[in-house]
Amino acid sequence: MKTKLILVEDDLDLGMVLKQYLEFSDFEVTWFNHPQDFLSNLDHLKTAELVILDVMMPEIDGFTLAKQLKELTSIPYLFLTAKGQSFDRILGLKIGADDYITKPCDPEELLLRIKNILKRNQSFSDIIIQIGNYSFNRNQLTLQYKDEVFQLTEKETELLYYFIKHNHQLVSRKEILETIWGENDYFMGRSLDVFMTRLRKYFIHDQQIKFESVRGVGYKVVLPLEEKST
Repeated sequence: MKTKLILVEDDLDLGMVLKQYLEFSDFEVTWFNHPQDFLSNLDHLKTAELVILDVMMPEIDGFTLAKQLKELTSIPYLFLTAKGQSFDRILGLKIGADDYITKPCDPEELLLRIKNILKRNQSFSDIIIQIGNYSFNRNQLTLQYKDEVFQLTEKETELLYYFIKHNHQLVSRKEILETIWGENDYFMGRSLDVFMTRLRKYFIHDQQIKFESVRGVGYKVVLPLEEKST
């Protein structure tokens, strides 16, 4: 069975090129060239494994769509953006996107990014890890504190699990960026800062949990752990 993708892109030429290339690469692609059409057909989310969102679209932009998606599903998504300013990229990651690519994009690069996201998504096992007063479900991409459940993004989940594997260790920013983001540059560094801020906010209720910044090096994270199979 082919992996199903959703593409929301209002540029007819680009949309057709990406759809054809991804279908040639053995994906099943549902393409919407208007955001309202996508919102009128949300049933497609039930079977899709990834959503690709253009940022600049008429009436409803990709950021707005992403915020609505986050309320409905934990499906991963990435942005297509024609803008080069770091503000747009950081905003997208703050909203919860798993990745982004700048237009005009190389379809092969987009394909590789899609495969990386799907691979990360499929690699999580059914294990719940107790982190102090929190329960972290890697499979469901959730973090729970008492009755409050936080729906994590793929990138948040991957970053948190990275720190679990390197608990009590000093890890460099370079290593984190190359492992999680695949590259070490200014924009990826800003993205890491955003995600670290978000992780700290999730864990504010447990003083045992520490995300320590080591100036000029990276991070040392202290997590009281207990792992349980489900």
